[in-house]
Amino acid sequence: MTIQFTTDGSPGYRRLALWQDIVCDVFVGLDCKSDLGSAFHGSVTQIPLGKAVCSEVCSDRQHVFRTPSRIARSDQDYVLVALGNRGDGGVVQDGRETVIHPGEFALYDTTRPYELKFRGRFSQTIFKVPREMLQRRLGGTETLTAITFGADAPLERLAYDFVFRLCESAGRLAPHSAATLSEQAVDLLAMALSERLGRTQLPSSTHRSALLYRLKAHIRSRLADPDLSLSETAAALGISSRYVNDLLADEDTSFQRHLLAERLAQCKRDLASPVLAHRHISEIAFAWGFNDVSHFGRVFREHYGMSPRDFRQSQLRH
Repeated sequence: MTIQFTTDGSPGYRRLALWQDIVCDVFVGLDCKSDLGSAFHGSVTQIPLGKAVCSEVCSDRQHVFRTPSRIARSDQDYVLVALGNRGDGGVVQDGRETVIHPGEFALYDTTRPYELKFRGRFSQTIFKVPREMLQRRLGGTETLTAITFGADAPLERLAYDFVFRLCESAGRLAPHSAATLSEQAVDLLAMALSERLGRTQLPSSTHRSALLYRLKAHIRSRLADPDLSLSETAAALGISSRYVNDLLADEDTSFQRHLLAERLAQCKRDLASPVLAHRHISEIAFAWGFNDVSHFGRVFREHYGMSPRDFRQSQLRH
């Protein structure tokens, strides 16, 4: 289903604030600035495509920021592939800066700060991909962000054309076809990116890193399930229980220790939140997969040096 957002029809004094809300809803938490005030116009069309999302953004000049504070308040974990249609757009991330011209594309990762700079009216197609989809094909994205692709290399141009046409057709595709084609689009993107980086074959260490990332993502998505187990996790990833612990041993931990640490971290965050001050400590513990309040209190004290109650009071006093 196509979803359309636009500032048209809203009062001039509300347009920038409305645009801020639109962009945050469609993409990730962002701060948007423009000197146009009431003359500002912008629109976004969003269409799901399997696990990915296609968007068409048309807007006047602006400066967009993904800040550390925004990242800290969000669990969004995507790579955004921006394809230039009209006008130019700058991308700054990981110490690099590039400009996307029509017919070119560049990547930026929502888990790290970035800036987008648009000096005039522009339109871009944004292919929003769960980071694990690229991670399991390429490994980390840190060396791929804020680099322009698609200008000369045939494979990069093919990737641009395929993703652009696919997003144009996304609203008319059956769900099964959309899911299959989105995977093929990421395959083609990964091929183009690997060629640019000179990778004829990914090293085994990259595959291991990608699998470790998928393992952690699976655990993170199931923290609230008190029945989450080593055997279930191994089966979901298609590997053995021994290999799960072997992967986590690279970081000097095990499945059970990592799961406990992740659950405790989420409980600690919620206990420190004034917004959740009305919730009982036991509710928070149960919400993150603990099923024994006494056990939760004991392991929380072991990890953080104070009881959950004392920790909450110390945070709320601040």
